[in-house]
Amino acid sequence: MRAVLTLYGIKNCDTVKKARKFLEAAGIDYAFHDYKKDGVDTVVLKEFMDEFGSDVILNKRGTTWRKQLDEVKEAVVDKESAIALMVSEPSLIKRPLVQASAKRFVGFDAGGWEIALEMGELK
Repeated sequence: MRAVLTLYGIKNCDTVKKARKFLEAAGIDYAFHDYKKDGVDTVVLKEFMDEFGSDVILNKRGTTWRKQLDEVKEAVVDKESAIALMVSEPSLIKRPLVQASAKRFVGFDAGGWEIALEMGELK
């Protein structure tokens, strides 16, 4: 059976590890897209940004953002400039991004994912 759910992230990210363990424990077949190994799919990234907004997808809370030069941060003025920066620095993408058959998810929230699983949205 082919995986319907795709989890986008970085293999060594603790949050991604928790999300993967959750999916495996729930018996959910999924494909893992590792930004560091597989690159950033700009079409998928744009779709998530269209649904959730740039402020949600571009992780400005992490150390990768804080390490950016002020000029780089100030140059992020629209969706296109945010995508360009995230392509060059995949660690700036909120993790994980999940494309399920019925819904998209941003980040990992065990309680929220349990509810989505019960509602059939996480498959």
